[in-house]
Amino acid sequence: MLYYESKSTDPYFNLALEQYLFDNVITQNIFMLWQNDNTIVIGKNQIAEAEISRPFVEAHDIKVARRLSGGGAVYHDMGNLNFTFIVPEGDDINFQYFCRPVMKTLAQFGVTAEARGRNDITIDGKKFSGNAQYRKKGRVMHHGTIMFNSDLETLQAALTPTENKLQSKGVSSVRSRVTNISEHFGVDITLEKFKDALAKNVLPHDYATYEPTDEEIATITQLRDNLYSTWQWNFGASPRYAVQKRRRVENCGTLEFYLKVAQGKLVAFECYGDYFGNRPYQELSELLSGCELRPEVMAAALTNIDINEYFYNLPKEIFVDIICS
Repeated sequence: MLYYESKSTDPYFNLALEQYLFDNVITQNIFMLWQNDNTIVIGKNQIAEAEISRPFVEAHDIKVARRLSGGGAVYHDMGNLNFTFIVPEGDDINFQYFCRPVMKTLAQFGVTAEARGRNDITIDGKKFSGNAQYRKKGRVMHHGTIMFNSDLETLQAALTPTENKLQSKGVSSVRSRVTNISEHFGVDITLEKFKDALAKNVLPHDYATYEPTDEEIATITQLRDNLYSTWQWNFGASPRYAVQKRRRVENCGTLEFYLKVAQGKLVAFECYGDYFGNRPYQELSELLSGCELRPEVMAAALTNIDINEYFYNLPKEIFVDIICS
């Protein structure tokens, strides 16, 4: 087995690293430990907008990253430890197989944990680990989180979507009560001590340490830049959905927008409310059709447009915020 502890805390690099190891290092089993700084990682089949509080995420510089595997959204910070197994498929290679070392390590520190449902590990019914898998060509990549001393207030705020009414075929996360494992130790245990104990419970005596070459780092970085860090992957890859947004704007009125979105781009919108306007909103809908739901893209498309012709007393920046938030 190969063991690697990523030196990067960049979520886009670490997700690219996972894929590189899965696709290219096929003759060895792999165990990796890694951490990301302030990130929401969503499942492959999820809609980013349905999982995050965009205003909070943007205000606190929290990254949003989409992984290869399915499942729900999770929050990463430097109080969270991630683990990854890459092994061949087999009859005994199931959820319990990968969670067992985590539970064994906790037991050594006097904490009883339980694997519950399809992908959670809990203590006293509270979740501290979410897990997901990606399978291809007889190989499985299993990765999970371990909340050691994460900022639970930030987690809650970041993973609380705005109250827009959204309909889609995307996979929504199931919110659970959560806990940090550090709260359950009877003595003072550091993250480094727990990490070392977990690695010892996973690795065989004849393991080898993986060290990527400069060429491999360059390849991983290219994958990071061309896929994992892109808006098209993290937001544009979302399934088709429809969303209702309602906003009361002073001196303008109440606006109710009904947006249709596909691949992160606006397909069309309808608008109802007690506002005034001289021109039909359908003209604006047609103009913006195909635009990415990003404030800078919408603002650029409206450069020469007088929004007040459609919505009297509605500042352009507020219109953009309603559409994109």
